[in-house]
Formats: sequence, structure tokens, C-alpha cells
Amino acid sequence: MILRKRIISLLLMIALCFGMTVQAQASEIDQTQKQAEELEKKKKDAENEKNSLEKQLNDIVAEMDKTKEKIDAKESEISAKEEELIQAKVDENDQYESMKKRIKYMYENGNSQFIEILCESKSIGEFLNNAEYISTISEYDRDMLVEFQEIVKAVQEQEKTLKKEYEELEAMQDDLIAKQDHLNELMESKKEEIEKISSDLGATKDKLKKLKEAAEAAKRKQEEMARAAAAAAAAAANASSGSSSSAGAPVVSGNGTFTHPCPGMTYISSEFGWRAQPLPGASTNHKGMDFAAPTGTPIYAAAGGTVTSAAYSGNAGNLIVINHGNGLQTYYMHCHAMYVSAGQQVSKGQNIGAVGTTGNSTGPHLHFQVMVNGTPTNPRNYL
Repeated sequence: MILRKRIISLLLMIALCFGMTVQAQASEIDQTQKQAEELEKKKKDAENEKNSLEKQLNDIVAEMDKTKEKIDAKESEISAKEEELIQAKVDENDQYESMKKRIKYMYENGNSQFIEILCESKSIGEFLNNAEYISTISEYDRDMLVEFQEIVKAVQEQEKTLKKEYEELEAMQDDLIAKQDHLNELMESKKEEIEKISSDLGATKDKLKKLKEAAEAAKRKQEEMARAAAAAAAAAANASSGSSSSAGAPVVSGNGTFTHPCPGMTYISSEFGWRAQPLPGASTNHKGMDFAAPTGTPIYAAAGGTVTSAAYSGNAGNLIVINHGNGLQTYYMHCHAMYVSAGQQVSKGQNIGAVGTTGNSTGPHLHFQVMVNGTPTNPRNYL
């Protein structure tokens, strides 16, 4: 008997240790889960930043393409102006040379040619016309030379303006290239950051998976140990039932709806409702009636029904639950021995167990509890 108690205590202690392990694992799982969520957020933020950089880079590339087109067009305009300037200078030079030749010729041949041209005039009108003609030739040369000089000057100004615009476009293109290089560096840095976060996230998820698997295994082990402890306790109780090692004859007593579950009681040690706390951890809101009685005193089914549970259950110790139908159940706690099993049909007054002090108990007694649609009800209403 002592050995069995030690075995039960050992099993319960092991189950408790597994429970503490499960709690510790649950805490670590929560921390790892939060870490994974933080990494997910960091990765999402980094990817959004990377997408923003890609958009900026694409915008700069598009702007560079447009600027390149403008530079090419400006180069063509400058080339055309250079050709135009060359031709204007040629025209200016030709006009200048032509004018020099005519002036030289006229002066080398003296003014007699002018006089002869005028003297050969056959009338006053022709004379005046010839004189005007000579004057017009000289004036024409001067005007043409001035015009060509102005053309050269205008083309030079245009070429200068075009070259300035070209330089501005090249400076703009250089600035865009610098921005592009900077963005490429940021992109590479962001890619490395995302790769690092992804690696950390993968490791964290693997750790989380292993923690959950370990916690699940520990939980199953804890449940197995608890079942083993309950089974051992029930076996020990049944094996040590003393004078009441087996069920006795049915007993129906009282005039209420239920027969008294423990007519061999010594006294009622606790009524339904509020009570002083009998021991640490016990509730002050008592959900049943306690019938104090010597260990082994018979316990009877208050009414006929189906046994839904007959096993060890923590604070309740060895617990028998009978379902009577229509939302009505009765509980029999702290049993020393149990003579029924789950699924068994019992009749009113049938001996279903013996009084004990298993579970959280201050001494041998039967805790009798009546449940109506899941709510504890005063048993005196039925006895």
C-alpha cells in the first residue's frame, strides 16, 4: 500500500514536472512567435523600401533617356549651326574679296573709267542713271558686307547658346548618373538586408516549429503520466477498500426525489453555499453537501441513470458522475472505492462506491453535488 502511494506520488510529481516544462516551452514559443512576427514586419518594411527605390531608379532611368534624346538633338542643332556658321563666313569672305577686287580695279584704272561711263551717256537721263548705277554698286558692296557680318555674328550667338544648353544637359545627365549610382548602392544594401532578415526569419520559424513539436510531445507525455497516476490511484483505492471491498445491497431511504446517497454518515460537515475556507486552495463557495463518515461507508446512487465518469480527477479525488437525464447530474467525490465504471447503467439506491478522503480533502467524507443544466443546486431540494 505504501509502495503504491509512493508510485502514485512519483507519477504525479513527474506529471507536474512535465506541466512546468510545458509552461516554460509555451513561454519560449510565445517569445519566438513574437520574434518571428517582428522579423516578418521588418522584412515587409524593407521590401516596401526596396520597391520605392526601384520606382525612383526607374524614374531616373526614364529621365536619363529623355535627357539623352535632348542631348542628341542639341548635338545635331550645334552641328547644323557649325555648318551654317562656316557657310556664313565663306559668304562673308567671298563678298569681302569681291568688293576688294572691284574697288582695286576701279582705283587701279583711275577715275577716267567713271568719266568715260558718264561721258558716253547720250542724254541727261542716261547720265544720271549711269552716275546712280556707279554709286549703287559701291553702296551694294557695303550693305552686303555688313549683312554677311551680321549673319556671322547671329550664327555665332546661336552656336554659343546651343553649346551652353548642351553643357547644362550634360551636367543634368551627370547628376542623374550620380543619383542612379547612389540608388543602386541603396538597392544592393536593401537586398542584403532583406536576405539577412529572410535568413533570420527562416531560422526563427524552424525553431518555432521544433518548439511546438517539443511542447506537443511534452503535453502528450504529461497527459499520459496524469492518466497513469489516476489509474494507479483508482486501482490502489479499489484494492484497499477494507471492509467495503465490493458493492453491497441497494438501499433507498428518505422521502425526497433522491434517496440519501450516504445514510451511514456521522454528520453533515459542510452545507451548500458560502463557507469558511477549510484548507488552502479550497473554495469558499461550496457547490454541494459534505457528509462526514468513516472510510468505507457505502455510497448509493441518488437516482437511476448512466455513469458518465468513474475515475480519479485531481481535487475531487476518485469521482463518480451519474447522468439522470433532462439536464440533471449528481457528483460523488473523494471516494475510497468505486464499484461502477463509465457507461454503466445504475438504479436508484445502488451501492456505487465507498466513502474516502482522496483528492483535496480534510478527512473521510462524501461530497455530494447536484447539477441542473450545468449549474450547482442545493442538494437539500432533492433529499
